[in-house]
Amino acid sequence: MSVQELFDLSDQVAVVTGAGRGIGEGIAKVFADAGAAVVLAARRTDEIERVRDEIEAKGQRAIAVTTDVTDETAVDALAREAVDRYGKLSIWVNNAGGSPVAKRLTRLSRADWDACLSLNLTALWTCTVTAAKYMDQGCVINISSKAAWGPVPGSGHYAAAKAGVNSLTETFARELAPAIRVNGIAPGAVPTEIMMKALRLEDGDLPKLKENLGIPMGRLGTPLDLGACALFLASPASSWITGQTLIVTGGM
Repeated sequence: MSVQELFDLSDQVAVVTGAGRGIGEGIAKVFADAGAAVVLAARRTDEIERVRDEIEAKGQRAIAVTTDVTDETAVDALAREAVDRYGKLSIWVNNAGGSPVAKRLTRLSRADWDACLSLNLTALWTCTVTAAKYMDQGCVINISSKAAWGPVPGSGHYAAAKAGVNSLTETFARELAPAIRVNGIAPGAVPTEIMMKALRLEDGDLPKLKENLGIPMGRLGTPLDLGACALFLASPASSWITGQTLIVTGGM
């Protein structure tokens, strides 16, 4: 197999949740560039339709399916739409997630706790179980966070959910092998809309944030950085890798 073939997704069909912006958009566009047919899922229809149009403008394949990943029926409909439109399902990226709430655990409401766990952990379990039902062979990629390791004052609920994601990644990898590989990506500081809201940042704050973090690679992350890592985990290049969560943080 040539190097080009190792990273070729031309025969693959990929569902990407949270694909309307940020990391999900970056992953979806990299997959499309690599030849995959991409099924874009998110609650905001206008956003995934914009991403679809941009992908199709390059002569690539994409459809937009409005989906709330916390709704089990909607998730099943998403998987069926992928199979009905493209004939199979071979890659599923659990990217939808995040929490705009920044509070100490002792000040967090039960409603905020439940909402965070529902979106970031329970929905990922639902999506992976659904993907496995429709996938004969392929891979699942879970977007975790560097927050899953160590204390995260002000975002302990989110960190706990992402630690759970890492655990599910390892267990699903064992239970679904060898037909389906399951891996994760733990991003560092990537200035997405959700991160900016959670940290109460404006664009003008980013240079100071980069300086305060002291990232060894000298810059904040981008959706393309995460898309490139996802391409590796989805491609034949990683065919002997499962149960791993790659930390993509610029060295933090």
